[in-house]
Amino acid sequence: MKRDRRVKILATLGPASSDPETIEKLFRAGADVFRINMSHTNHERLAALVATIRSIETRVGRPVGILADLQGPKLRLGAFADGPVDLAAGALFVLDGDPTPGDAKRVRLPHPEILEAVEVGHHLLIDDGKVKLRCVEKRGHTIVATVVVAGRVSDRKGVSLPDTDLPIGALTEKDRADLDAALAEKVDWIALSFVQRPEDLAEVRKIAKGRAGIMAKIEKPQAIERLGEIIELSDAIMVARGDLGVEMPLEQVPALQKRISRACRKLGKPVVVATQMLESMINAPVPTRAEVSDVAIAVYESSDAIMLSAESAAGKYPVEAVAMMNAIAEATERDPTWRQIVAAQRTEPEATGADAITAAARQIGETLNVAAIVCLTQSGSTGLRAARERPFTPVVALTASPAMARRLALVWGVHCVVAADARDVDDMVDRACRIAHGEGWARPGQRVIVVGGVPFGTPGSTNMLRIAFVGADGSGAL
Repeated sequence: MKRDRRVKILATLGPASSDPETIEKLFRAGADVFRINMSHTNHERLAALVATIRSIETRVGRPVGILADLQGPKLRLGAFADGPVDLAAGALFVLDGDPTPGDAKRVRLPHPEILEAVEVGHHLLIDDGKVKLRCVEKRGHTIVATVVVAGRVSDRKGVSLPDTDLPIGALTEKDRADLDAALAEKVDWIALSFVQRPEDLAEVRKIAKGRAGIMAKIEKPQAIERLGEIIELSDAIMVARGDLGVEMPLEQVPALQKRISRACRKLGKPVVVATQMLESMINAPVPTRAEVSDVAIAVYESSDAIMLSAESAAGKYPVEAVAMMNAIAEATERDPTWRQIVAAQRTEPEATGADAITAAARQIGETLNVAAIVCLTQSGSTGLRAARERPFTPVVALTASPAMARRLALVWGVHCVVAADARDVDDMVDRACRIAHGEGWARPGQRVIVVGGVPFGTPGSTNMLRIAFVGADGSGAL
């Protein structure tokens, strides 16, 4: 089964889409990777979902990626004595460590490190920014704030701090337990929430030890300030537009999306665009025209993947949402303007052998109109570098590692096939042609480009490019 598009689709599983039948329908409708939100998933449920996805993978004969999304630190208000309270604009409101239930004048903020870190002038956003406060005075570990945007607050509402560098890591105790469980189930990607600084990735990397790719979610202003360093230390990036739009002015989010996407592409790191892409399909069978345009823009940017959240996890039309996203992506990539935009966004290859080879493969592929670029990859780096070039020629990645094939399922334009390592150059060429033919990418008489490294089986040794003809029986010849 091959997709008629380069961009990949990431679908979140949830109450509306956790049974085996629906998950398989989601895959057949277009989902390439499944996201499991650890905020709402216990370890027993995680194991069951992974087992279901792996059984579907066996049945459909294609690598399917799994992303475990860690919850991250959740900051919440305490309780109110008499239910919700309405805060008027200009009124003073106090946040402190007193466990006494709150009222219209004060409430507990059960995070002493936050009470200490917030400074005069910093803003506090309650309930996804529906209520906005500004600190006007500090009395020890007590914050005196004025109400900038009025509204209702109630028990356990979330608190965001766009101006404050939080003195806490991105990995909580719950996250550590969830990370261990996800790694034990051999998921392919780990998403780390509320990353502020490059150091937030260090602990996850130390625990993961390469067993899963690490994806940093960009959803805080502090992460934007150190974006380059975070991308360098991550295996992939998610533009989490929901929380980013809460903590930063909404009008800045589109430009940030483009900035992050292009920075990732320059460094050859996969980028996922997420949140509210087809939000109306939670309750409606068709999206709004603006949502269709939003998805198309991410495809024009040649993002590696576009993600559905509540649309596929809890909506009324999970399969229809994936099918709609697939249809939008296919239609966008058929537009001649898409090719012009993708070509204009290409960056110069880095001064490495792998980049030189994959850049040459793209150029030769388009000059000779070859059927496919077949990459032999062990560590995944050759597949990633080939995708970085954004070739219009299909990329088929051959790897002996099922885990690597699943990880590459997230990457733009890469069709992954699990195959044994080649014995020698002739075997490499023959294997590449047979698989390109068998997977439906090349016909007899067409040419393919074969990219690999000698000695075989050595990660990161991409140093060879061959042009081969597909024989009448699918075999290869130089």
